[in-house]
Amino acid sequence: MSSTTVKGAGPRPRFSLPFLLITALFTASLTVSNFFASKVFLLGPFTLSGAVILFPVTYILNDCLAEVYGYRKARLVIWIGFALNLFFVLVAQLEILLPGAPFWDGQEGFRLVFGATPRALAASLLAFLVGSNLNAIVMSRMKLRSRGKNFVLRAIISSLLGELSDSLIFVPVMFWALGLKQIALLIAGQVTMKVLYEIIIMPVTRRFVRDLKHYEGEDVFDEGVSYNPLKIFDL
Repeated sequence: MSSTTVKGAGPRPRFSLPFLLITALFTASLTVSNFFASKVFLLGPFTLSGAVILFPVTYILNDCLAEVYGYRKARLVIWIGFALNLFFVLVAQLEILLPGAPFWDGQEGFRLVFGATPRALAASLLAFLVGSNLNAIVMSRMKLRSRGKNFVLRAIISSLLGELSDSLIFVPVMFWALGLKQIALLIAGQVTMKVLYEIIIMPVTRRFVRDLKHYEGEDVFDEGVSYNPLKIFDL
């Protein structure tokens, strides 16, 4: 890992331009997905949330981060995404509380799109933290055991487990009024479509990871790394 020394301090990790761009795309995909999470639509036999269009990108980027930079940097990006997502939802709730102008008739529509109960917000944030960290941890551990081989298999399995845990936390809270059967269908549809999304785009992901490793000169193996999600600044 490249580092620079500052007088009176230990070595500080340096973050490359590709890493910063991936971090920006990760957080943007996560935050924008919130705009679409409450939309429910049908695709053949599947009942899906609108977030399925963009949210899988966060898992694809999570795989890339864990594969190239290791779990510690992936964990940092996950928490950055969490912090910005929390900021977004808190500002949205503040905006809802502001009284609309008398001549503006969009207050109820605004509340419908951006409003959420504290329970739904908590479930959304918890689901993201659990799913994203599980995805990165599984990716990292499988890389160690396989000695860096089978990237495609590792990416699919880690995303499957991460997406499943995310949906099992979020969907029942967000769509509890739909009933148990619809919730089960929604979870199955969400996980299936998101994993298929990743499989379809896998050739691009694999090529991107290969080129990124070459550009960065990095291919981190997480020997001796703590998988405690709370050690945010352990870089």
